[in-house]
Order: sequence, then C-alpha cells, then structure tokens
Amino acid sequence: MADGAAPVRVIAPFDGTPIRFRDATIIPREAGGQFSFVVERAGERDTTLRVDAVIGGGHLAGGGTQGFVTAWPDGTLRFLPFDWSRDNQRWFCNTGSRANRGWQPITPAMRLADCGDWPPSRVLGDVSRFSNCQSCHGSQIDLDWDSAGSTWVTRSNGFSINCESCHGPAARHVVLMRAGSAPTVDIGLPALATLSKDQSLNVCLSCHSLKTRLAEQWRPGAPLSRFYSLRLAQLDDRPYTEDGRTRTFAYQEGHLASNCYRNGGMTCVSCHDPHTQHYRTVDGRPIPGRTNDGQCTGCHASKAVDPPAHTMHARNSAGSRCVSCHMPYEQQHELGRAIRYARSDHTIPIPRPLLDSSLGITSSCRTCHAEKTETQHAVQIARWWGALRPHEPAVAGLLAARRIGGGAALTPLLLQPDSRNVTAQVAGLARWLERVAEPDMAVLPADAEARLRALATSSDIDVRALALATLHFVRGNDQGTRRWLIAALTTQPGLSNQLGVPQRWAAVLGGVGDAARAANAPARAIIAYRKALEVASGDAALLLNLGLARAASGDVAGAVQSYQQSLRADQSRQSASARATSTVLAQVNLGIAFEQGGESEQAVRAYERAIVVDVTGPLGYLNLGTKRLRDGDAAAAIPMFERALARDPGLAVGHFQLALAYLKQGDRRRAAASVRRAIALDTTNADARQLAAALEEALKSQGR
Repeated sequence: MADGAAPVRVIAPFDGTPIRFRDATIIPREAGGQFSFVVERAGERDTTLRVDAVIGGGHLAGGGTQGFVTAWPDGTLRFLPFDWSRDNQRWFCNTGSRANRGWQPITPAMRLADCGDWPPSRVLGDVSRFSNCQSCHGSQIDLDWDSAGSTWVTRSNGFSINCESCHGPAARHVVLMRAGSAPTVDIGLPALATLSKDQSLNVCLSCHSLKTRLAEQWRPGAPLSRFYSLRLAQLDDRPYTEDGRTRTFAYQEGHLASNCYRNGGMTCVSCHDPHTQHYRTVDGRPIPGRTNDGQCTGCHASKAVDPPAHTMHARNSAGSRCVSCHMPYEQQHELGRAIRYARSDHTIPIPRPLLDSSLGITSSCRTCHAEKTETQHAVQIARWWGALRPHEPAVAGLLAARRIGGGAALTPLLLQPDSRNVTAQVAGLARWLERVAEPDMAVLPADAEARLRALATSSDIDVRALALATLHFVRGNDQGTRRWLIAALTTQPGLSNQLGVPQRWAAVLGGVGDAARAANAPARAIIAYRKALEVASGDAALLLNLGLARAASGDVAGAVQSYQQSLRADQSRQSASARATSTVLAQVNLGIAFEQGGESEQAVRAYERAIVVDVTGPLGYLNLGTKRLRDGDAAAAIPMFERALARDPGLAVGHFQLALAYLKQGDRRRAAASVRRAIALDTTNADARQLAAALEEALKSQGR
C-alpha cells in the first residue's frame, strides 16, 4: 500500500486478531497488500471498511499513533475510529464527543458507539459542514462540492508532507531547475531563511496550531491570516492556561507565549531541521538529539560555562538538561491518561511548582521527583534561586482575575493595552467579554472604553479585531463610540479588508452569538448576530444563525425572513462547498419554520430543495421523513429515513424516527432493531429506552 508518494509502513497488527467491543467485533486484516476492518454486529450484515490511507507512523517521542482513513460513498475521505498507539501497543478510540473520557483503549466493556468517530464522520479537508482535520494530514488536500455530479470530490498529492506543503507552489521552481539554470538568488521559490519571524512561524503553525477558520480553501503559499486566526481559538474554549500552556488540547502554538519568541527571535527552525527531522542550534549546526543543550546554549551561551551553577544538578545528568526543566513533556489533558500522548511544552516556562499544580499541570520538578510535594519543590526552588522572575503584567492579571468573582475590578486586570504578550492580551479580552460584557451597556466600568480603544490600535490583527468587536458589542449603540468604530473600520491606517480585521471582527461577534444560543439566551444571540452583520452585511452563515436565534425566541416570521436572506446571500458565495453547506442548512431550517407557522406545503418544498442542493446530505431526507410521519403517512416516511441513514448512519434521531414509522406500520421486529440502533448511539433518549422495553416485551409475548 502506498500514500501516493512513498511506501507506508503499517505498524498496527492487521493479523486477524479481533478487536472486541461489548456490542461488536472488529477484525483488522490484510490480504494482498490491502488492509481493512470487518465490522461484525449481532443481527446485522458484516461491513468491510477498506483502509485507503494511513496517517502517522507512531514516531513521536511523547506518544506516537497511527490512524486509518477510508473512502466514503459521498466522495469524502473519513477517519476510522480504530487507532493504534505505538507506546501502549493497544487499539484505542477517541470517546471525547460521546462518552467524554478522552482516548480509551478498546475493551469488551466499551460500546462501539462510545467512539466519537463511529460511524466515520471526521473528514480530511477543510469544509465547515463536516467535523474535519483541515488539510494537515497530507499534502494539498482539497475537498470541494461538485454540483454537476452531486458529490464531494477529495483531491490530494498524497498523505505524507511534500515540499509544497511548506514552500508553496513550486511550478516555477521546477521550470527553472529543469532548464538547467545556475543557482541564483531567484530559484522560483521564496527563500524561507529570509522570512520574518512571524512569517517563518506561520509556515509551521498552518498545521501545528489550533486555528479559527475565517474562509475555506486555504492553500500553502497563500497568506495564512486571510483564512485563519491563530489566536481567536481562545474564544471558543479555554485551550490554554493563563500563562499560555496547554490546558485541554493544543499543538505547538504555546511557542507564541514563550519569552524566547516574544522578546527574542526564536522560530520553529531555530531548533528543528524540517528536512532531516533532526535538531540543530540557532545557527544551523546539527546536534545529537532533542535533549541536547545546544538548542538553548546557542543563544544562552553563559549557561554553558558552568551548567551545575545554574541547574543545581550534576553535569550531564538528566536534571541538568535545559529541556528537563524548561520544556517538560505534559500529557494532553483533554485526551486523558489511558493512552500516552505527551507533548513538550513550547512556552519554555520557568518551573513554578505551586502555580503549575493550581493550573492542573505536573511541574517539571515533580516529573523526576514524584515522591516530593509541590510545596517541597517550591521551597527548594526558593532556596536555590531566590525570587523568580515576575510574570508579564497581562499574565499576572489573568492569574489574579481567577480570584475575583466579577465586577469592575476585572477591567484593569484583563484589559492590558501596554502588554507585549499577545496571547495573554487575547485571553484577557476573551475573559472580559465573557465575564463583564453585556450588550449595549449604558455605563462601562471605569477606564474600560479607553483600554478597549487602545487595544483596538494594536499592531496584532487578532487583538485589534477582538477589541473592536468587544467595543461594538458593549457600546455599539452609543453615537460617539459608533462614529469611532466606523472611522476605525474605514479610515484608520492598517484596518483594511486585506488584513482581515472585518472578518475577525464579525467572527468574534458571531462567536458571542453562538455561545449565547448554546446557553439558551436567544435575545443576546440576536443582538450579537445583528452587530456582526453590521460589519459583514449579507454574510449567509450569520443570517442563518440569526434565523436560528429568532426561531429559538419564538419569532417564526423573523426566522423565515433571515433564512430567506441567507439563501439569497448564498448565491454570491465563491466557494461551492460553502454554498452547498449553508444552503442546505438554511432550507432545512426554513422548512422547520414553515411547519411551525402551519405552512405545510412550503415546508415540504424547502426540504425537497435541500435534497436537490446536496443529495449526499441526510438532513433534507430526515426532516421530510419526519414531516410525513407527523402527517400519519408512515409508508412515505420510511424510505426518507432509510435514505437519511444511508448517508449518515450516526443519526440517532433518524433511527428512532424510523422505529416509530415501522411501529406505525405494525412491524415490531424492524422497529425493535431500529430503536436498538438509536439507543446505541444515544443512551440519553428516555423515549427510545421506553419504546425498546415495550417492544421487547411485546415480541417476547409473541414468541419471537
């Protein structure tokens, strides 16, 4: 088997040894170089899932894994839920989105549906309709909608990382080299060594970071900031601790919070050689491995003169290595501890045992000296080194804010325009927006507007956009503030569309609306979406979400209006995949709103239009089936549910509705099978459990 460029080494055992779940047996097998998983479930036909791509080789020191991808009938490539841990020598799956226990070894006590990727749903390629891994697990992965063929099309140049993944389009380079041109300054590719610090980092962080999508279909070589934000992921979640380390799950973007980056010139290639996959000093000299002090002493030369004087550990001991204290491996918290997946801390922190413990992090001291408490480690550190360097003010403010419930005292702690720590500035703004901000506040806490205006002139695009969006949310109805915001958007130097400030501004307000809608606060969501639309007028996704918020507030007529506006806006979108995704959602929700308003035929037509737009999607069929069932026509509903489930077997509600339709037809046996599938996917459905018990009793009484 090959990945399109080079042979792939499969390290997982495809030798026929069963992987046993409570309700399924999976047989990984290999025949003639073709790998597959056979899924066996009682009462169901066996399913064979072919392995069409292999991701990873289990190489990483902190815990390497290997995953497998299959081609799905709709044209997508989807991750299979069965992964292999090289360190643990175990099959495991990610239960995060179902059982919420992180990565877990597969055991006979686990249900197959405990695996969040069952049935396969996570795709390769960056399209908002799907749970996805963007385009990082391969080279030039492109997922797009083919409206003529009514299918998704996945293209790639293989599932390893090729030259263009980092260097961008290389056609001109190839032409020059084939022509026998002598090496010159111009080789047809930008020289990565000449990039600025942030340009160099963006090459790596295009994959090695959490990102907020601003636009689809980024390609290597295109400006990353036009398509993604590297900082605004802090709005959706809290992936980082107050000092920038990993709290839940992250990649290597902790680098951006490190002192070596903020006050120095450190980039990824200061230590990593991307071509050899080995390590080097800042001036490019190879070093023996990842624990060699040359990575640090290339800049901090004085520390190499007498290492024990700094480390307080014997020369050449593990405790005397720079990385032992300043780049400890930490298990990714969101994944749990059952499967090893630790990553080196790229914030390069000073060991602070008591703080580390309060943040849920095992200090680097305790990594080696587990028999001692963090208090004992803190006492020893003070004895050896005295008072530690104070935190940068924005980080100190975030830490102090943890001890304050709310109120005006949070403002000077969280809004720090003079800070040089952009990661902490963004986190502070995000926390202030979450804990203090209310829409259209009559009075702001003292100094808040001045601080927000100062942050809105930051040289960092994410800080700037977040401050503008926050000011818009809390004071956008004040005429003076409004005039200032309009001037900032239209006349202030640097605030141009090219830099993506308006897109980020709207994305922040849209995120506030999404959070409010999830918290069942539709009134707040409506205000946020309307403000976002003032910046990004005619945005189809924002109009769709405004419709959802209006529907949640009981304003059915307003919801219909917003959905129809979203559909009209969709016609001008350049991306066929984006159009298909939002058009289907708008049509489906338009149908639901029509039903709520008693316009039955209008609802049916909306569901049918959703099916026409994307015949590979389940939602049009699901809602049309539900409408038919509600009308008492189970015979017409059943094929709709079956088509929906053929497209997405993971729709628990689809299985339940199909059970109800079968029951209405008097087919208790099929109803029982369908409701069992519903419960397997969603154990919280009390109605399904009640129906299953009643059907089981009825079938027993009939002797079946």
